[in-house]
Amino acid sequence: MESLPVEEVRGGTFRSLRHRNVRVYFAGLLVSNIGTWLQFTATSVLLYDIDKKATDVGLNTLFQFLPMLLLGAWAGGFADRHDRRTIAMYTQAALGVQAVFLAIADFTGHATLPVVFASSLVLGIVNAVDNPARRGLVTELVEPHEISNAMSLNTTVMTGSRIFGPALAGLLIGPLGTAWLFALNAVSFIAVLASLFLITRSEMFPVPSTPRSAKPVREAFAFVNSDPLLKRTFIAFTIVSTFAFNYGVVLPKLVDTRWGMPGAFPWMLTVISIGSIVGSLATARLPHATGRWFMLATAVCGVSAIALAWSPNIVVAFVVALPLGAGGTACVASMNGLSQLKTPPEMRGRMLALVAVAFLGSTPIGGPITGWVADSVGVEWALAYGGVVALMCVPMLRKL
Repeated sequence: MESLPVEEVRGGTFRSLRHRNVRVYFAGLLVSNIGTWLQFTATSVLLYDIDKKATDVGLNTLFQFLPMLLLGAWAGGFADRHDRRTIAMYTQAALGVQAVFLAIADFTGHATLPVVFASSLVLGIVNAVDNPARRGLVTELVEPHEISNAMSLNTTVMTGSRIFGPALAGLLIGPLGTAWLFALNAVSFIAVLASLFLITRSEMFPVPSTPRSAKPVREAFAFVNSDPLLKRTFIAFTIVSTFAFNYGVVLPKLVDTRWGMPGAFPWMLTVISIGSIVGSLATARLPHATGRWFMLATAVCGVSAIALAWSPNIVVAFVVALPLGAGGTACVASMNGLSQLKTPPEMRGRMLALVAVAFLGSTPIGGPITGWVADSVGVEWALAYGGVVALMCVPMLRKL
């Protein structure tokens, strides 16, 4: 890949933050996503407490992420044809309403498995439309040569919220219960909606809307297939995302049965997220994402997952969780950066959607499998097998 001009890479890790719109948008996202992780943590705890089965948590991921698998690529084409800021306003408002519904159900004692599953399905449908529009909006807030950095910082914001969200959940879930955490998530959407309204259109770098195409998804897949770097990284990313990123399914049972500390689940997510910050910022420091960086991140993720699965105690587990978070998030951030760097502006929404389908849309496959492995084979293997799969992907990336 050609080197970027020196003037285009100067400015350091946080160079995209020179744009006011980026600062405003990321601030709103940070607050809102802290609320999202409050809800994610509370949902996992609520489901596991019902009958102590990781399978139920895995099934919930199926309902939550199946819409991404089925609708994600189409949603990317939709985001390419319409105003991404407007789409994000509607979808973020809808996500707030979903959080209100879940809070009411929990407060009134109606948060049963079917109700939670149905709520997660609605959440998944809205997220499928929201994801490419919300992330695609980031590419319109910076100049083209800053997109890779902006996407990495966007990942930093998302993972940074994972530090505070689960930690806050760990502090509040005992005295307040899960219902109040759902309510707090609903309130947090005010922040991201305000940031969307405050974005100054005159300071944006919009791309022309893409005309409606008869085969928008096929065009995106054809583009990926035509580029050897994108093709190999996309295949590896899909496999790793399917089997190695199901922490939310296995960790509630792992901390309970292996280390006898069921209350440690939120704190384990927090430690993983601290590592995630390191991984995303390390990626942001690069002039642009590379295939070799993606390969290294995949290897770190695989080794760390295996080590965490058989950690002898919770202290060692916390230490090992740091590189697990760093490797996983560096993998995601570099995939986002690579895809946007090599994609023409009119196809960025579809490419973001394809990456989201690989990352989130694969969860309906990997989540239930991981839950079944935890309940039927062994909770350690439910985490370790994903690490083995990640390491098996490294050889195909060595020539990048």
